[in-house]
Amino acid sequence: MTNQAYPVPAKGVRTEEIIKKSRFICNICQVQDRNQAKQLIAEIKKEFPDARHHCSAFIAGPPQTGDMGMSDDGEPQGTAGKPMLQVLQGSGIGDIAVVVTRYFGGIKLGTGGLVRAYSGAVQQGLEALDVVMKVPMRILSLEISYAQEGMLRRMLDEYRAEIEEQSFGASLMFTLIMPSNQVDAFCERIVEDTNGTAELLVEEEDIWR
Repeated sequence: MTNQAYPVPAKGVRTEEIIKKSRFICNICQVQDRNQAKQLIAEIKKEFPDARHHCSAFIAGPPQTGDMGMSDDGEPQGTAGKPMLQVLQGSGIGDIAVVVTRYFGGIKLGTGGLVRAYSGAVQQGLEALDVVMKVPMRILSLEISYAQEGMLRRMLDEYRAEIEEQSFGASLMFTLIMPSNQVDAFCERIVEDTNGTAELLVEEEDIWR
């Protein structure tokens, strides 16, 4: 299965709304794993220690297949964490965690009202969120002749490749990084344009940037 690029939060965002005198504060942040999601929850609880609930949901990894978690944090089961996670899944955004803090205003919202309030708080936060694309990248080692250097450098922009390292000896040695979906076409082009004289080695695993 080929790894696919996916959107992630560019930076944290906070939104707030009042529903029947209850105050809902939504914090969204990028997280790489479950521990970072827990750290975010702990930070929000420390910032708002007198709030009654800190409900949460997260997806660490790609939006549909990453490590997921949720918590109702004292609200009736299924009224907070689950609808919050469903909104995150529907957004198509990965590496994301959300904490909705509630200050109870004295008026009960009921099961349906809680679901709408928590899912609505997350939706409001997502509308204010900026995202960037997280792209699977691949490292390539390449050896070419000095006469082929100009050809290679002209190809870099076309295949969105960057030079990580280079060394000069009897031939030119480059370490390149490029989006994984560009690798096959790049390798075919290099072989063709160098008449098979280039030496290529492609790392087996993606790295993410």
